[in-house]
Amino acid sequence: MTTVGIIANPSAGKDIRRLISQSRFVSNQEKVNTLRRVIKGLSGVGVNEVLLMPDYGRIAQEAVANLQESISVKFLEMSIFNSEQDTITAAKLMENHGASAIVTLGGDGTNRAVALGTCEVPIMPLSTGTNNVFPFLIEGTLAGMAAGTVAGHLVDRELCAPRCKKMNVYKSRDMAMDLIDTALVDIAISTETYVGARAIWDINTVSEIFLAVAKPDSIGLSSIGGLTNPLSETDSHGLHIEIEKQIDSKYVSAPLTAGNIAKVGIKAISHMIPNHPYVVKRSPCTIGLDGERSIPLRNGDSITIVLTGDGPPVIDPHKTLKIVGQNKIYFNE
Repeated sequence: MTTVGIIANPSAGKDIRRLISQSRFVSNQEKVNTLRRVIKGLSGVGVNEVLLMPDYGRIAQEAVANLQESISVKFLEMSIFNSEQDTITAAKLMENHGASAIVTLGGDGTNRAVALGTCEVPIMPLSTGTNNVFPFLIEGTLAGMAAGTVAGHLVDRELCAPRCKKMNVYKSRDMAMDLIDTALVDIAISTETYVGARAIWDINTVSEIFLAVAKPDSIGLSSIGGLTNPLSETDSHGLHIEIEKQIDSKYVSAPLTAGNIAKVGIKAISHMIPNHPYVVKRSPCTIGLDGERSIPLRNGDSITIVLTGDGPPVIDPHKTLKIVGQNKIYFNE
């Protein structure tokens, strides 16, 4: 029995960046169509069972309505709160139910929530927007095939789904360090003192950035590091960038949102050493995790950021399907 979980975030692709930039709006109907193709891809490579997260947008429910596939479809028994807690709970339940892979339809924030639920099940992150760094922009059928191939143990998991890095956020309480959250791509220190619309789009409010991945071909904060000091998923270190408010001779032109290339002043760039504590004492402020303001700090508060290499295994669909072809896994002679 091969089981794969699917988590579709109905809120992904709809934040404030659709109003202040040319970012793509992704409708729930498009997500339904993508999810149907994912399921067909899973079924086509021998996956027996799909576990679905119920959602208030009824994306999963509509996707499997009148589904004509020889694959068992089950919904998790869980309460829905229309928050990232739904994703965290679903990921935990999928691991407990024996899922061998999880396909996610969403952005960086969706996958961060999955990592808070489990870092043991390989994930196939499928992008549903334009501001994403972590997930892959690939057709749903192919994503389903890649996830099903890894779930069925038909390829080397360590080769096709290596573990990613993550950045853990700790807060001091009574002389102890408590883990309060995690980021997979970036952590931004924002001078804003409130969470508000959550999405970080104004670089003038950012004083420093911590990056686990820095891609020059990405949109958002990761591109700042990617266009100054590229950093891949396989590099063990991270990046710490201090932002200069005044634009002078040292700056980078980076695509912070779709259709918007901005000049970003650079004060300093340094490597983040794995497992080394980086203390942020700037307060009051808010801490943005994977592009969204999430943690408000009051006067006197501080957090500690630690880069580790024990994030969730991430399925690379391009590498996986290339190996499938090279080894003729689905070729019947």
